[in-house]
Amino acid sequence: MEFSTVLSLILILMGFLWWKTSRPKFFPPGPLALPLIGNIIQIDFSNPLKNLKEFSKQYGPVYSIYLGSQPAVVVRGLQALKEVLVNQGHTYADRPRNRLTQIISGDRGLVIAAYGRAWKEHRRFTLSTLRDFGLGKNSMEERIADESVYLIQELKKDKGILYDPHDVVNNAVSNIICSIVFGRRYDYDDPAFSKILTLVHDHMKFTTSFWAQLYNALGFIQYLPLPHRKLFSNMKAIHAFLQSVLEEHKRTMVPGEPRDYIDCYLEELEKERNDKHSKHTFDNENLFACVLDLFVAGTETTSASMEWSLLYMIAFPDVQEKCRNEIDKVRGDRDHLDYADRAKMPYTQAVLQEVQRFNTIVPLGVSHATLKEEQLNGFTIPKGTFIITDLSSLHRDEAYWKYPHEFNPHNFLSEDGELLKVESFLPFSAGPRYCIGENLARMEIFLFFTALLTHFEFHWPDPTTRPDLTPVFGISQAPKRFKIRLVSRN
Repeated sequence: MEFSTVLSLILILMGFLWWKTSRPKFFPPGPLALPLIGNIIQIDFSNPLKNLKEFSKQYGPVYSIYLGSQPAVVVRGLQALKEVLVNQGHTYADRPRNRLTQIISGDRGLVIAAYGRAWKEHRRFTLSTLRDFGLGKNSMEERIADESVYLIQELKKDKGILYDPHDVVNNAVSNIICSIVFGRRYDYDDPAFSKILTLVHDHMKFTTSFWAQLYNALGFIQYLPLPHRKLFSNMKAIHAFLQSVLEEHKRTMVPGEPRDYIDCYLEELEKERNDKHSKHTFDNENLFACVLDLFVAGTETTSASMEWSLLYMIAFPDVQEKCRNEIDKVRGDRDHLDYADRAKMPYTQAVLQEVQRFNTIVPLGVSHATLKEEQLNGFTIPKGTFIITDLSSLHRDEAYWKYPHEFNPHNFLSEDGELLKVESFLPFSAGPRYCIGENLARMEIFLFFTALLTHFEFHWPDPTTRPDLTPVFGISQAPKRFKIRLVSRN
């Protein structure tokens, strides 16, 4: 082949690659993207929030970036996010499809399933089943209160030593969703379950890493011995654990006597098999994906919220003392508080909301996609466009917060000390795809937090230093591992 022919082919290929990363007419502007890799080397994926904020200063609250050759629209600020999540929520209610979503759960389940009849039926079934097993009822409070007893007993075992609360808090929180979905809890010293929780934690961080994004952009690297392969091994182990749980349920379930979510799903699956007119959206693949979604989402985000709440109580002992005084006043001589007591505890509620505001637990939400072409801020957003909802942009907006850049519970309190509802506070997202576990998470955080402050004082081990409040970025933002000094209260 002549040199001129080779050169022409190279130029044609380069032109095609540049075309793939050129923005369509009326598409939101953004930084210059490179062929194949887009903007991924311009973003620090250890914490991309800073980069997204800087891009916004130049291009506005709605702009675009390229993740490989896939264009993504970043949406920041209350007005634009409200349009995407609420006003036009159904138009933006789909999920993007890429290599990562296929590895995790394909197009099934609750979290990253496509918007459509199957997803709606599974979401409706899941909400109904969660209510049947106590969500919003006293029986759910009792589950959390019982688990609080185990948690407190575990923390009291090692008196006088410095304690890393990560593992036991993670296990306690996970036991709530496990009791609903699996019909059982796991002991804090169960090594196999502790390993699974560690893999879940790593998974939530790794799926937003540079290597995961590179794999998404360049599929051929899946065969190379690079760090992205950790994603495959983690998911393989988590899948094997959940598959063993499902197989055990299939062997032991008794028709008409459901023990948990899995049994209820298996009964629904049998109904569909016997219904000639059913379109069969319930199947074993969707069961697996739903169980995976409930287990991971029901563990990681609430656990991160609990760890942050403890860390902030250590960093701000005056806030801890005010919370404890309010807890003691409302509790009286009872062993523990009820969830209904929160109505009489504006300061404690403000503190827990401030924890979720100051370090947005799920800073970018879960990515959305458009079901049809739509207009947003004067731009044309084509059907199927990847949408990144930067929820963290709401929580430091100087237009809506009294103290946007400092941890201060008075962001949620009126001058009279009453709890305020702030429009720009969206820790669980909003619209058709808001977090299905929001009410459960709020209940867990309140009851676990008040139980812990009833029984312990939390102190930083070295009074000459300050706790490191820098978050570890991931789908959910958790604090760096830390140790505390526990003092039991009589």
